[in-house]
Amino acid sequence: MAEQEAWKWQETGTAWRGVGIYHVTLVVPSRESLLGRLVIPENDPKQAVVERTEMGKEIVYLIGTIPQHHPQIRLIQYCLMPDHAHFILYVTESMPVSIKAVVRGFWQSAKQAGREYISSISPNDIRDNKRNNSNIKEGASIFPIFTEMPFVRPMSHKGQLQTMIRYVQMNPQRLATKRLMPGYFRVQRDIEIAGQKYSGIGNIGILQAEKFSPVHVRRIWVEDAEQHGDATRLREYMNGCVLAARKGVVMVSPFISPKEKEVLEVLLCEKHTIIYIAENGFGEYYKPAEGLFEAVADGRMLILSPWQHDPDKPHVTRAECVAMNKMAEEICEALNKPA
Repeated sequence: MAEQEAWKWQETGTAWRGVGIYHVTLVVPSRESLLGRLVIPENDPKQAVVERTEMGKEIVYLIGTIPQHHPQIRLIQYCLMPDHAHFILYVTESMPVSIKAVVRGFWQSAKQAGREYISSISPNDIRDNKRNNSNIKEGASIFPIFTEMPFVRPMSHKGQLQTMIRYVQMNPQRLATKRLMPGYFRVQRDIEIAGQKYSGIGNIGILQAEKFSPVHVRRIWVEDAEQHGDATRLREYMNGCVLAARKGVVMVSPFISPKEKEVLEVLLCEKHTIIYIAENGFGEYYKPAEGLFEAVADGRMLILSPWQHDPDKPHVTRAECVAMNKMAEEICEALNKPA
């Protein structure tokens, strides 16, 4: 932890060749399981592991050689999945080339390895690979393996690192959970509530509950607490949300502000039922964030979004925040049953 505190973090607009932490993802575009096979001992997601193919072993080897070619880089964490790989790089000092150039070099090596791997596979092996992996789409081709440049994401603040390390470590467990409980993780379309259509992930049966309540911490309460030292209304409201959840009320919110996130953390910790409104839709390979993932898997959460998924969407706007808070109130008003 002391070393982490000493790290310099990538800031918006800084050069890609400077000191920073970077999350890199390499994907098999066809999403075929060419890098490994998920194994779930005793149907327990916590024991899930990925058995690497020869191609997978080569990708792991290439990831490990990055610090050898660039001594300014440390490999913090990596995880190989059947159809993609994650790794986190720490650039400890400025380099003569950018991190994008480093990743591009890795990509070129991966593509070469992929071509050699494909040339060594017999047609029968190709057919068997497609037959034994249910996630391979009909008509998909495995030529070539890596046609897309790996995605490079700089991390701009300290809280992201531990979250991302955990995310990378938990990838096999999350995939195993989705395989064992596909219903909760399948996107459901055209869920209509109060005249608004949503897409959803999670337990749609939550909509049949008796009582719903929005979570919306007002700015004036926070200002009273922070500027005037009067936290009475803020404390009473936040406590009231948790007390209501303990009585079985389903809490509904986009959980945008820091104080709303604090309420969400308690609700998740105490395993209450939640409807979470998301600012972006659900892509084909959507996976909820770590804390939300467990709640979805347990059937305690429904994530709703009225928008189509946009992979290039910037940060949530104020107008979207206002809209989502209004949706939470409308959902509660529409679903609350008479006493």
